[in-house]
Amino acid sequence: MDYILIGKIVNTHGIKGELRLLSDFDKKNIVFKPNFNIYIGNSYIKETINTYRHHKMFDMITLKGYNNINEVLKYKYENVYVKRSDLNLNENDYLLDDLIGMNVIDDNDIIGKVIDYNQGSNVLLKVSGVKEFYIPLVDEYVINVDLKTREIHTKNGKDLIL
Repeated sequence: MDYILIGKIVNTHGIKGELRLLSDFDKKNIVFKPNFNIYIGNSYIKETINTYRHHKMFDMITLKGYNNINEVLKYKYENVYVKRSDLNLNENDYLLDDLIGMNVIDDNDIIGKVIDYNQGSNVLLKVSGVKEFYIPLVDEYVINVDLKTREIHTKNGKDLIL
């Protein structure tokens, strides 16, 4: 099974079994919905989201069948995963993690390989080439992401190598 890490349960909230997650997953709109299956911990225990809300910097969920803090304490500090197949991504959709290891090509020249990314107001791809540099994942720089050839084609990407 292809499990994808989407966050970590960092605490409980209140007495009714609400869980507080830290997540920077880029497809939250797909995952954090009632009746969506998640998998908790190294044993991938299957649970189903009952409710979701955003609170401060946290994603808050309750699980079906749990109504008390004592029932969910076992999940505190556990990682939360989803199955890639449950995301129902279209052929051209990708997760940010899929971009790691892809070659970055500018004007038919390989200028580096994606080694990481940072999420803020824009996603920045960390590229290792002659030097390490960042390319914003925006149309101004990224022309195409080709999942089959594992290449990211850019325009003016070379200009970002300082």
